[in-house]
Amino acid sequence: MVKLLYQGHGSLRFTLCDGRVLYVDPFAGEGYDKPADVVLVTHGHYDHNKLELITQKVGCKVVTNKEALAGGRHNVFSFDGIEVEATEASNLLHNSKSCVGFIVTLDGVRIYCSGDTSKTVQMQEFVRKELDYALFCGDGVFNMGLKEAAECARLVGAKHNILIHVKPHALFDLSKAQKWDAPNKLIIQPGEEREL
Repeated sequence: MVKLLYQGHGSLRFTLCDGRVLYVDPFAGEGYDKPADVVLVTHGHYDHNKLELITQKVGCKVVTNKEALAGGRHNVFSFDGIEVEATEASNLLHNSKSCVGFIVTLDGVRIYCSGDTSKTVQMQEFVRKELDYALFCGDGVFNMGLKEAAECARLVGAKHNILIHVKPHALFDLSKAQKWDAPNKLIIQPGEEREL
């Protein structure tokens, strides 16, 4: 089974069945001890791209927003069975030309990592992708708030929804996560690892 470690804020670590490791938006929390096979960075803000926290294996693939948006389109990558699709991400503080989300497929599990965003036009297409998990930001300051994040969860239609990036300058806010009115909600706190 794929394992998700929520490190806090917008930082995630996925461990595949064969031991390969993928990080998304390294910055917060603990759990950077496993060397990376793939690292994804949604955008250039300091709280999403602290690559120095990670030891990269020889041949590690790093996909930042620049590679994800090369050629003026949302690109798709395949790394020996790890599938990565860049998606739209934008709001008043995050420009669609320099920010992305990602849909990753790991051992057959399809996961949407929203990055820093509000609702996008592309989200209405995701229901056809039959996502297993969707992780949404919801701080309501730099990104959409709880109400809009719940609306996005309904629009995307994943089997399970997880709230992240929920309080500026903090790893997490349990009380806000408990108030989030999203369908099929899972609450995962920083430092908690779950099998997906």
